[in-house]
Amino acid sequence: MARNFLGIDHGDRRIGLSYGDELGIAVPVTAAVEPTEAERVEHLAKEIARRKITDLVVGYPLNMDGTVGPRAEIVDGFIALLEEKFPGLTVHRVDEGLSSVAAEATFSSKQKGRNNRERQKHRATGELDSRAAAVILQDFLNAQGFGMSADWAEEI
Repeated sequence: MARNFLGIDHGDRRIGLSYGDELGIAVPVTAAVEPTEAERVEHLAKEIARRKITDLVVGYPLNMDGTVGPRAEIVDGFIALLEEKFPGLTVHRVDEGLSSVAAEATFSSKQKGRNNRERQKHRATGELDSRAAAVILQDFLNAQGFGMSADWAEEI
């Protein structure tokens, strides 16, 4: 059975989303930016059904020393909600490290803009959150060995 992954970057107001499969490439998809958590979870449900998701990969915000802090405890609550609502799916926690910083670096200098208004636009639309979700998912896919291996690439 093919595996399809939904990367999730949970936030209080937005949920960044990304998609990947066994080819090993994570791509950002439209973030859940609805006004209530229930509506955002419904957005996830539609993505899960549409993309035939088998695994959820959730960014887990550990402290810099690797301990679980208040933010990770909030994500634990969100993961419990996901496990209740989608009992057939496997949920993976992935240290999100500096995924938002890495996601912001993916914008070209022209896209970044020289003012705060452009940055706020990327945040408000959830585009930055979905790019962070793609960073999280790509880390997971790489760690699991999905995609092209270096050995295979050398044979080309």
